[in-house]
Amino acid sequence: MLNSTQTLAVVTLLLVLPGMTGSMLQADDWRSWRGPKQNGTAADTARPPINWDQQTNIKWIQKLDGTGSATPVVVGERVFVLSAEATSRRSEQPVIQNEASKTIAPDVYYRFWVTSIDRRDGQIIWKQLATEQVPHEGHHPTHTYAGGSPVSDGQHLFVSFASRGIFCYSLAGELLWQVDLGDMQTRYGWGDAVTPALAGDLLIVNWDQEEGSFITALDKRTGRQVWRTERPGEKTSWNAPLITEFDGRQIAVVNGSGKARAYDAQTGQEIWACGGQTTNAIPSAIRFQDFVVLMSGYRGANAVAIPLNSKGDVTASAAIKWQHTQGTPYVPSALLSRTRLFFTAGNSDVMTCLDVQTGQPLVDRKRLSGAVGFYASPIAANGHLYFVGRQGTTVVLKDDESLDVLAVNSLEGTFDASPVAVDSQLFLRSWDRLYCIEE
Repeated sequence: MLNSTQTLAVVTLLLVLPGMTGSMLQADDWRSWRGPKQNGTAADTARPPINWDQQTNIKWIQKLDGTGSATPVVVGERVFVLSAEATSRRSEQPVIQNEASKTIAPDVYYRFWVTSIDRRDGQIIWKQLATEQVPHEGHHPTHTYAGGSPVSDGQHLFVSFASRGIFCYSLAGELLWQVDLGDMQTRYGWGDAVTPALAGDLLIVNWDQEEGSFITALDKRTGRQVWRTERPGEKTSWNAPLITEFDGRQIAVVNGSGKARAYDAQTGQEIWACGGQTTNAIPSAIRFQDFVVLMSGYRGANAVAIPLNSKGDVTASAAIKWQHTQGTPYVPSALLSRTRLFFTAGNSDVMTCLDVQTGQPLVDRKRLSGAVGFYASPIAANGHLYFVGRQGTTVVLKDDESLDVLAVNSLEGTFDASPVAVDSQLFLRSWDRLYCIEE
């Protein structure tokens, strides 16, 4: 006869997937690309280093097959990372080039890899070939074929290679299902990057392209499409949905060049919309209290705070809480640390800090000397701010009113993925390597 404690232990064990220990289910994991709070702030237990270089405070480095710019996710003791590797195998079919494309589609097959790494020692636990295909279009010189970040519910890993397919794995590496949503036609052939988001038992996938944009929800257990909603007027955007709960229902907030929109996550019904973003609206929404902030910064600048209880089209209406039209980001998303909103202008090294409640600047266009160009989104951990430049230089600031520069650290490689902070470790992913930084 089992006592109550033993019974609870057995039930807990049965809920854990084969090949996954109970210690892997931790509230402090980094299971989606903007972290446990969906705003770039690490869990309160995170204590990553502030100083490192190629030889100092490097716990391990793992070379990856191919390249990628997808941010890794961490579940317990495992890190999951995506990459795409060119092969020497040539296509037997002629390359059909889109007339609007400014890039050249490859004529060789690529292997699309999903890799599980032990974060304690950097050893590969498993590596799965999701698919081997010839991409139908090229990509921007600063982009890769593995740009969308994975997401996990703590029991499954959901992987998006966009036009190559959506895949679901167990954490032990077993392929559970895959779905093909078609070939995206991206702006100038710059390439796709679709980062899915979880809403309960649904996987929300935003599919913005030059024609026929839509957002859809897949059953996370089977990959079956539950709903699909067209996104009229939207072009390629490369943004990820924010999933949040308000007034008793889950909402998916999605940026867009035509309009930022909020959808009922369970039905796909549009709740509200707000125009005014720039072309190529990439940054994801951030929630604070009862409103969300959406930004864009390509050939223009816009940040707007929209109450979550909005209805219909609220473009330029009195319902808008505040708006800021200078120095907003192009590729990176903003960081929310307590009541302060941090972002860089375009992809530059010029940082602005706003009071998120009012939209008023607290720091107006401060230069982050030492780093050049930003695609990675900044994070906050243990009283510090981390801004990772494309050339491998990370500027670490004190997260207080001084914003003093505490360190300027450099690594080798090109860094477009966002940093990840879990416990005492900081993970930085270059195009072809994963660095684990720990004192």
